[in-house]
Amino acid sequence: MVIRARRFAALFVGLGSLGAYVAASGGESALPLEKVVLFTSGVGFFQHAGKVTDDATVEMTFKTEQINDLLKSMVLEDLGGGTVSSVSYASRDPITKTLGTFAVDLTDNPSMGQILGRLRGARIEVEAASPASGTIVGIETRKVAAGDDVTVEKEFITLLTKEGLRTIALDTVTRLKFLDERLQGELEKALAVLALGTDNERKSVTLDFAGKGPRQVRVGYVQEAPLWKTSYRVVLDDAVGGEKNQSLLQGWAIVENTTDQDWKDVRMSLVSGRPISFTMDLYQPLYLPRPEVRQELFASLLPQVYGQDLAKADKAFAAAGGRDGMRKQLADREMRLAAPTSAAAPAANVSVEEQALGMLQGTGSIQSLAQAAPLGELFRYEIAKPVSIGRQRSAMLPIVSARIEAEKVAIYDDRVLAKHPLAGLRLVNTTKLNLMQGPVTVYAGGVYAGDARIEDLPPGGERLVSYAIDLDVEVVPRMEPRPEAIVSVKLSKGTLVVTRKLTRRKVFEIKNSGADPANLLVEHPREEPWKLVKPEKPSETVRDRYRFAVTAEPGKPATLEVVEEQQTHQHLAIANTDDSTILFFTNTKETIPAVKEALGKVIERKRDIERLVQERAKREQEVQVVSQEQERIRQNMAQLERTSDLYTRYVQKFAAQEDRVETLRKEIAELQSGEQESRRALDDYLQTLELD
Repeated sequence: MVIRARRFAALFVGLGSLGAYVAASGGESALPLEKVVLFTSGVGFFQHAGKVTDDATVEMTFKTEQINDLLKSMVLEDLGGGTVSSVSYASRDPITKTLGTFAVDLTDNPSMGQILGRLRGARIEVEAASPASGTIVGIETRKVAAGDDVTVEKEFITLLTKEGLRTIALDTVTRLKFLDERLQGELEKALAVLALGTDNERKSVTLDFAGKGPRQVRVGYVQEAPLWKTSYRVVLDDAVGGEKNQSLLQGWAIVENTTDQDWKDVRMSLVSGRPISFTMDLYQPLYLPRPEVRQELFASLLPQVYGQDLAKADKAFAAAGGRDGMRKQLADREMRLAAPTSAAAPAANVSVEEQALGMLQGTGSIQSLAQAAPLGELFRYEIAKPVSIGRQRSAMLPIVSARIEAEKVAIYDDRVLAKHPLAGLRLVNTTKLNLMQGPVTVYAGGVYAGDARIEDLPPGGERLVSYAIDLDVEVVPRMEPRPEAIVSVKLSKGTLVVTRKLTRRKVFEIKNSGADPANLLVEHPREEPWKLVKPEKPSETVRDRYRFAVTAEPGKPATLEVVEEQQTHQHLAIANTDDSTILFFTNTKETIPAVKEALGKVIERKRDIERLVQERAKREQEVQVVSQEQERIRQNMAQLERTSDLYTRYVQKFAAQEDRVETLRKEIAELQSGEQESRRALDDYLQTLELD
């Protein structure tokens, strides 16, 4: 199929180049890139500027995947009083939909015979063994002998010529031309669309400016771009002396040009922040599927057969029901089509686009290298000199070179390293620049000392960084458990509230084997509900830990003791608590006399209740024994004569037992009533207790 289609395309004359409908790009030289602003959110703002004269058209070329960002963010300015009339670009309509609009349907990669069959009625001119010209009548397939007992299928075209109908084998055709110029043009356009469909790499965007005379124009837009990164070097200046040295900080920005054009003498800005940015498919044409509403049709009336009245009525009723049902369905569908649909509007990319607009308006001159400008939630570095970076190349740009305050410290956290602390620095940003996060390489004594990592540091901010293991200092942590202690015992409406104090103690033994004193920061977890008791106050408190400063002299052990406490509250329902537990808290020295007295009364009342329970249980047991004895007597009496002496004795004994059971049941009821009354009295008494 493909071979035949290509062969077929070669047969037509006047097709020309398949890319003839793609305009050549010439806008890059007309509007050169003059400014680049890179963000740490994965986007960049690019600004082109140049001169145009009178009504001008500028063409720019972009990658296909960049068109969506372009449509979402492009800003154009005609600074000489002109206007921007339009921005046009190559459509991304599906090729099948575009091909379907031409008179020649090439959607399904048809063969030459299939195309000619679709153009029945068109006038063509054919060069073959026997040339002919005429109107296409149709295409047919025949089986033709190709040897002994072998047949092949061949396509033949039937033409209506002046001499009559002629049939020509398509495989003998060497040239074929449409005599209808409109049809020839449609075929050329369809083939051009197919050629454009294979070029998905780049698309042209045409900018139309309307005005008079020469004037300056600018174009800005946001595109996806690599994040720019920072790295720092800290050179410790030991010659300054003292604890806090004014060391050298050198910062570099790593910028990557992944575009297909060179950045030549562009103004560069680097923005630190997290503006909201997203992608949205604005390039792909969207089509809303619509329901199909069929035309309401009515069949012609049939000749009437005059039968009985009942049959006629039934038939009319059925026909009316069918028509009404059809009308109702159509009405329902029209109502659904007319009903408004709600769609949540996408959130606008306000942060980045407003930023881009502000840059286009030229709010001020470029600042020096060592200065930066705050932008609300953002922070911008302005590179003082124009920057040149070749396509697909990267560069390191200096953004800071200044003296900062750096104090040597040792940082110990047994969760990081159990034996030794880490050698570190306390950095204070004494520059006027916002330092973005990045790696820090530390040099001490003129040699490499280690690597660290710093978080975002505003002017005047302070951060700790660690870059090596301090082998001169050794720390031995030791946990010393403490028993829990009862702080208080309270009574509150039938509940015994016991407050306990939990204590944990951790000791750090520090040994410094170096030649100089070590300023050690010991980090300890900060956990709720533990409260720091000793030391009374930490040297520093951060989100999840305390820091304690300890100075360890060479050869002299130092000790840090950290004590923390927390209180827990235990709630016991007295009515459900056994006497031994109540007695335990009664005898505790932390229990005040009033609580002890109340607990003593509670125990007495509970013992009275227990006595009633035991008495009731004894009588219930006796009733059970009598019931078992009576069952034995019944079995024996069933075997005896009613006139025998033993039978009479059993009757008398049974009567005495019944009297006893009756007495026991009365006593059980009285004991139950007394038990219930005592429990109510205990509950009422407990509800009145509020002692602390």
